[in-house]
Amino acid sequence: MAYSRRLLLLRVLLNRQIVRESAQSGALLPASAALLHTFGGVGAPAKKIAPPRSRLTWRRLLTGTVLGSVIASGAYVGTRDEATISGWAFEGSKLANPLFRLFDPEDAHRLAIWAASQGLVPKENRPDPAILATEVWGRKFSNPIGLAAGFDKNAEAVEGLLGIGFGFVEVGSVTPVPQEGNPKPRVFRLHEHGAIINRYGFNSEGIMAVAKRLGAQHGKRKLAETTKPTTSMYADEKQFGGKAGPGILGVNLGKNKTSTDASSDYVQGVHTLSQYADYLVINISSPNTPGLRKLQGRKELKDLIKKVLSARDDMQWGEEGPPPLLVKIAPDLSKEDLADIAAVVLTLRVDGLVISNTTVSRPEEVSNHIHGKETGGLSGKPLLTMSTNVLRDMFQLTRGKVPLIGVGGVSSGEDAYLKIRAGASLVQLYSAFAYEGPAFIPRIKAELAACLEADGYKSVSEAVGADFR
Repeated sequence: MAYSRRLLLLRVLLNRQIVRESAQSGALLPASAALLHTFGGVGAPAKKIAPPRSRLTWRRLLTGTVLGSVIASGAYVGTRDEATISGWAFEGSKLANPLFRLFDPEDAHRLAIWAASQGLVPKENRPDPAILATEVWGRKFSNPIGLAAGFDKNAEAVEGLLGIGFGFVEVGSVTPVPQEGNPKPRVFRLHEHGAIINRYGFNSEGIMAVAKRLGAQHGKRKLAETTKPTTSMYADEKQFGGKAGPGILGVNLGKNKTSTDASSDYVQGVHTLSQYADYLVINISSPNTPGLRKLQGRKELKDLIKKVLSARDDMQWGEEGPPPLLVKIAPDLSKEDLADIAAVVLTLRVDGLVISNTTVSRPEEVSNHIHGKETGGLSGKPLLTMSTNVLRDMFQLTRGKVPLIGVGGVSSGEDAYLKIRAGASLVQLYSAFAYEGPAFIPRIKAELAACLEADGYKSVSEAVGADFR
């Protein structure tokens, strides 16, 4: 019934779109023609409808619905096999990508979050390749590919994003008090470079709003564990699941722009959100909050981590113990800065590092782009080499004793494999997902599995830091 309702919704919206495009130009846009060919015509009323004056037209709203509606349309063609449906759904989701490009980047971002929050995205029902399973901090990941912080800032779509097939999702950065962030426009696409420049500035609904959402999801998960039958599929979810569901949930903490006491902000985040997190991250490396990166200095970092660790450890924890605490650092650090951070991390026994955030530097090819000189952090393909070099340095400086999450410029399974060989136990991405959509996730996992198999590895953990052996 759910499939039939979604298919009907898609057809109604497509019908309205056809009428509007015919009224405007007498012809259909290529994207609508492709959708009409795929899902079948439903007829159009003879009366012409004037195009709406609203900036967010049905042509644009169609983007938000197509992404998930495809699950129930072309995919559900005479088969009840969930794996087949899942495969068709991810292929069908590619139809939405050209439509998302009609949007302003931030509007497209918001629509993607809305679609995922409503379950209007493909759901991965196929098991991950066994070779991708890995364990870090005692947490079992079905695969090492995660979604970086910054995409789902307010934990609105955790279930939908984990359902796409990520091994883990990191929400945030979350600030104690709600704040709007920097003025718009603040996100810019650099299509030809596979890159994005953003200066969001920790726009956040605040820790209480996020705690409410995560608390509801946590309760839903606990209820499911007590009522759901023990099928083989559910057993797999429990094997790899965390506090949020079938995947692992990270919570990234930030500070308010106007705050004069950074440690107090992070401590508030720990007290409020750590109970829902499989791991915590303190973000001290965003380039879009004034003075934030100064916290990466040796003394400042040591003082901050001591207070945050104390706050976490003073809370009451069950058998699982407290969530691991990680620090997210910038790629624009000197060798001396990296050595200082490594020393602090080892001395205070920090559980891990996220390497790295966006860069304020601009490669020549990016500088020449129309948006290349925009203020903000650069992410995407141009960041791959820089962030991986920092990853290599930190793996050596920490002597492989600290789990690292490699992020920055990952756009293929080969890129993820490069990060793993350089020392990453886990890998995150953002920009490539923003450009390519849900279909990118099963592809990158398949490519990574092929890389591991080609080099004779039997697991992800065997390949971690392989470049140094």
